[in-house]
Amino acid sequence: MNTPDDAPSTPPKPRKAAPEKSAPVTSPAIEPFVVKDAEAWRTWLDDNEELNDGVWLVLAKKGTTQPTSLSYAQALDEALCSGWIDGQKRSLDAATFLQRFTPRRPRSIWSARNVEHTERLTGEGRMRPRGQTEIDKAVADGRWDRAYKGSSTIEVPEELANALAASPVAAERFKSLTGQNRYAFLHRVTIGRTPELRERAAERLVEKLEQGVTPYEQPEPQTPTPASGS
Repeated sequence: MNTPDDAPSTPPKPRKAAPEKSAPVTSPAIEPFVVKDAEAWRTWLDDNEELNDGVWLVLAKKGTTQPTSLSYAQALDEALCSGWIDGQKRSLDAATFLQRFTPRRPRSIWSARNVEHTERLTGEGRMRPRGQTEIDKAVADGRWDRAYKGSSTIEVPEELANALAASPVAAERFKSLTGQNRYAFLHRVTIGRTPELRERAAERLVEKLEQGVTPYEQPEPQTPTPASGS
């Protein structure tokens, strides 16, 4: 595991041949990168935000101070200020875990959560040039206003509501979706850049519901057990 004292300024880049989403912590694709605290993370970002394509950052669980005291909230704040975003999470050990952080890619979608965070950070005077550049780009091309909500606050978009109203079968199946499947359907519609794209996405999803197809495994509906006669 690298530390700021003995590590090169830029940690080794992940191997592209190994997909991140399926790679275990022991995979060569995941090389844990550790800094001692939020200040060290901010300093590293200042030096590397334009030169590196991402790190698996070691973060502290509650009460942990070694090998790092850097929390997820602190790491995210500094990342957003440098135009970076968080990604996948991986377990590591009893005291720490891994979180993927990468530079924000061109035209990447913003979450409402990160919009709120960046507004707070800007108000606190903490936003740095690259972070402000990413904000300005998102405002200019409309991604800022289209920021998607999290699973606890997302609402059914008008386009999907209209499509469901035209299909009783799909509407009934939509009501029984697990939270994971429901959010996946809503998210795929809300990220559409125009009403036309959202309508098309809604129509495709209604077709999938009519076919009984969902992004994730969906439990079979329970069949009521007939009451036994006396």
